[in-house]
Amino acid sequence: MTRNDLAPPTETTLILRLTEIKEAVERLAAAPTAAELELTAFTPAKAAELLGKTENWVIEAIQNGRIPHTYVGKSPRMTAAHIRWVQASGERVPNQYAKPLADRAAA
Repeated sequence: MTRNDLAPPTETTLILRLTEIKEAVERLAAAPTAAELELTAFTPAKAAELLGKTENWVIEAIQNGRIPHTYVGKSPRMTAAHIRWVQASGERVPNQYAKPLADRAAA
């Protein structure tokens, strides 16, 4: 079937598509900019969601001083830079002298 064989869109279909496009544009317009995200102080719950951890893990790590954080009043908060630090500090690079996994399995 070629494009010429397709029936022309109906008025209802066009209205539905335009409504979907309008909603998508509104979502994009409402999304925070990069500058706004840099200035946002995330709650432990939101930081946990972004890090893929539990809120309890974030709160305990803040209380134990294992991760960087700030306070807004008496409430602990994490900035985007703090969250990036947690992600980067968890990265493990293989040792240059480590055997490849295939060699370990054969041994």
